[in-house]
Amino acid sequence: MNLNSQMNSLHPPPDAIRMVGIRIVAGEHLGITFKVEGGELVIARILHGGMIDQQGLLHVGDIIKEVNGREVGRDPRVLLEELQAASGIVVLKILPSYHETFPPRQVFFKCHYDYDPANDNLIPCKEAGLRFETGDILQIVNQDDVNWWQARHVEGGSTGLIPSQMLEEKRKAFVKRDVELTPAGNLCTGVGGKKKKKMMYVTTKNAEFDRHEILLYEEVAKVPPFKRKTLILIGPQGVGRRRLKAKLLLRDPQIFGTTIPYTSRKPKKGERENHMYAFTSRSKMEADIKNGRYLEYGEYEGNLYGLKMDSIHEVVEAGRICILDANPQSLKVLRTSEFLPYVVFLQSPDFEVLKALNCSAVEAGVVTKTLTDEELQRTCDESDRLKTAFGHYFDLTIINENLDETYRTVKAALETVSKNPQWVPVTWVF
Repeated sequence: MNLNSQMNSLHPPPDAIRMVGIRIVAGEHLGITFKVEGGELVIARILHGGMIDQQGLLHVGDIIKEVNGREVGRDPRVLLEELQAASGIVVLKILPSYHETFPPRQVFFKCHYDYDPANDNLIPCKEAGLRFETGDILQIVNQDDVNWWQARHVEGGSTGLIPSQMLEEKRKAFVKRDVELTPAGNLCTGVGGKKKKKMMYVTTKNAEFDRHEILLYEEVAKVPPFKRKTLILIGPQGVGRRRLKAKLLLRDPQIFGTTIPYTSRKPKKGERENHMYAFTSRSKMEADIKNGRYLEYGEYEGNLYGLKMDSIHEVVEAGRICILDANPQSLKVLRTSEFLPYVVFLQSPDFEVLKALNCSAVEAGVVTKTLTDEELQRTCDESDRLKTAFGHYFDLTIINENLDETYRTVKAALETVSKNPQWVPVTWVF
């Protein structure tokens, strides 16, 4: 067989044209989109769960030759309008695509941004879009299109179009598109304190995270209730992370524990081993750092300080949830099945509220320093930056205006996830 014969064999013969009768209910959406190619009306996509999908008679790539005996001709838009307005049985003459179909794999994504198709100028059909908000869980039912996926909310409802990861990455990164996303012929029918030691984040395990700086969708799986191994507190300086950590450890020592940092400095007079610090030699610390045994480390006044991975495991193996007041960058290592974290972000309140809280804390003797307006504004700005950069890692966000209320909220959240099924990153399961 020569090349021309092989190419011709890929196209169905003229006698493959067949008649298909579909039932259309007036006012009910078909759940199908079309595109015009070479003067032909071609099915571009069939939305999962829609009327056409349920009837199972049409397939992506089918060419519509006639509608109720009327040829498509040179202006398929006229026929499309007639199809949209029709009701009852409509007879289509089609040239089948003969595309083999497979049952879709069960894929669920957690959304890390808000989307409203009504405001999207790229979507082929606004009525076909699916609106969602940050934190929503979607079932992805079709990813065949490189730019537009089909999805539905796990709680129920109709299937709709959402931007693919690639399309939204390009849009959010202001990268010029290298493909035409909305061809002119695309048609559709509608669907429904103290000076801190500077700590360095170090790890060799963050390649997967660093490849995708813009995390828009995260594949997740639903699992039975389980207890988290670690509680990670994230927030700007001055919002009360240390006070919350101390309160949890003091009130519930049987539930929570924490790590003791290592240092290469010599113990001061009266300092006890494993009280504030675990003391070791500089050569030992440098060797362990080189071997990736430290989550984070830094140098202060010529001495090394750091948090060892083994310290976290020791708390967990003792049956306690390990509380970590860690660098946000460490989430790239901690957010794995090894540590099973629950991540709480303590967000700064508005400037005036933060200022009033600081004054009250000074008057009550909880803190000793009255912060300047510049310091307060830096806290607010840092809070915004953290939320933007790491918000997709947060399980819970709290504006810490009252420490007792924040304590109760965190306790209740941990109890809830230990007693109810949870959506977790799919990498924790497989």
